[in-house]
Amino acid sequence: MKKRIGILTSGGDCPGLNCVIRAVVSHATLTYNWEVVGIPYATQGLLERQVIALSVHGWDLRGIDPLLNMGGTILGTINKGDTLARAGEMIASYAELQLDALIAIGGDGSMNIIHQLATLGNWNLITIPKTIDNDVALTERAIGFDSAVNTIVDALNRLTFTAASHDRVMIVEVMGRTAGHLALHSGIAGGADVILIPEVTYTIPGLCQHLDELRNTWRRKFAIVVVAEGISPCVADFGNSCGLELNNKYPSLKCGMGQYIADQITQCTNHEVDTRVSVLGHIQRGGIPSALDRLTATVFGKAAVDLIAQEKYDQMVAWQNGQVVPVPIADVVAKSPSPVDPGSYLIHSARSLGTYVGEW
Repeated sequence: MKKRIGILTSGGDCPGLNCVIRAVVSHATLTYNWEVVGIPYATQGLLERQVIALSVHGWDLRGIDPLLNMGGTILGTINKGDTLARAGEMIASYAELQLDALIAIGGDGSMNIIHQLATLGNWNLITIPKTIDNDVALTERAIGFDSAVNTIVDALNRLTFTAASHDRVMIVEVMGRTAGHLALHSGIAGGADVILIPEVTYTIPGLCQHLDELRNTWRRKFAIVVVAEGISPCVADFGNSCGLELNNKYPSLKCGMGQYIADQITQCTNHEVDTRVSVLGHIQRGGIPSALDRLTATVFGKAAVDLIAQEKYDQMVAWQNGQVVPVPIADVVAKSPSPVDPGSYLIHSARSLGTYVGEW
């Protein structure tokens, strides 16, 4: 029987989302002869009962397929609002739009919300993980992560030359929320001298000692320091020039962690080290999707459509041990976000190359 499938993108944007949409529409229409409609701006589109007809011919521009190398999402996305407060309206929208199933592409937060709505409304739901943070549980890959790593590595390559020219310590603050996957992968690939992530304890004296060793032992007067935005400040630091406040032994900051680390390096080296801070911010979300993200998005989109054909719902498409497998969404949201393992092979590899990744 011909099905009518809805697809939406939710949460922060990232490269590769359009590749998923392309794969879903192509496989659903060409293989199963189903109808696919896009729901613009995620749950907002559900509330407003809006749909966009999607067809493989809709983006076929004289034989050129633009979706493979287009960043962002053609459907738009949102990551704000009290969605569950209007759950009844959205549950009714699923029926009014005559959907037989819904494919939601999102991170752990939006996936949790969509899953709750699907449970309340008895929707046929399949989810696909996407986040540059790569912290969705039970999958080794999420759409957008590899592209973001490549963007950061490109920035590190550029900053290394200017750091070496001026004998500076460049501090690069990257995203990741409470997980350090983005900082760890990009730091190793970009040849960082220091990588600070939330999962591994560091000290300012230990960090500064490492910078001293670079200067005195290796005769290098510059360094690249990658800082994950979610690291915690050290209570026993060398000053509070960026607004460090201690409240019930839990420090809170009035500045970003990149600036905090820069200030502490300046203090502990008696202003002998020239530091600069680069906060990459939303640059990490933009750009053309990498080859790996295109491949991952394609196989995830195809797998999601096949799960609908098999009527295996309430599943997230995941990458595990080189295979695409379905895992229960309930298990995913219960275990997310997924942090870096402090004893992982990546951390040991970084340390074996002389990179400071916190205290042993």
